[in-house]
Amino acid sequence: MYARIVVALDGSSFAEEVIPRAARIAEQIGATLSFVRVAERPGDMLVADEYVRTLARRHGVDGRAVVASGSVSESIMGEVDRVPDSLVAISARGRSGLGTAVLGSTAREYVQSSHDPVLVYRPTGVDEHDVAPVTTVLLPLDGTERSESMASEAADWAQALHANLVIVQAIDARGVDLSGIDTTEDAYVHSRADVIAERVGIPVAWEVLHGDPAQALAAYVRGRRDVLIVMATRTQPALRAAVLGSVTSELMHGASVPVVVRAVRS
Repeated sequence: MYARIVVALDGSSFAEEVIPRAARIAEQIGATLSFVRVAERPGDMLVADEYVRTLARRHGVDGRAVVASGSVSESIMGEVDRVPDSLVAISARGRSGLGTAVLGSTAREYVQSSHDPVLVYRPTGVDEHDVAPVTTVLLPLDGTERSESMASEAADWAQALHANLVIVQAIDARGVDLSGIDTTEDAYVHSRADVIAERVGIPVAWEVLHGDPAQALAAYVRGRRDVLIVMATRTQPALRAAVLGSVTSELMHGASVPVVVRAVRS
């Protein structure tokens, strides 16, 4: 698993909401925690350094400020790559706090650019300090190789967190007669659970949900604070300004749980 979780900060309270969740996960998997703040201009370095070091001392972790080299996301990536086996944790909202985008521009650009998984959390504006440990790792599948590509990652998380691994498939069958279909659909997710369980050597539970996939998944985890979602998303590098895959982006709107996501090019 990861040896270090790097929390990317921009000086906003929204970005800081990811800290307690990253700290709890780091504690569970035995990883160190560190903070990074990118100064977009050399003249901002003093303020950025004072901010991140003060916050780091408050949490008893390491903190670094770096001057942007290229884009902010590229600078964060450089800090993550500085220490092997590091994972970035980043807020889905940035400095403005405006909810106009599903992911903040820096978070979106980072996910699109990185070949590695990214821990993303959508802040709610409520400062929570007592964060529950993760007891369930959720792997959404949709019948594609892309979604199944995160099976090993999800299993690794479940083992490291000592959590249950649950596979879910959301079937959007509105207006469709499901008689005679449910068994087939159950068979898919059940069979994938059996295959993944045999491959990784841990028990795997499964669930079939119905309705709009994003809404069904959001409803499934609503009110829970002990879930980590691990999933792949589709992105098109040529459309840099586009949001991520629709289910991932809509899920981020409807569920305030941490999501480990990796972009798979299509």
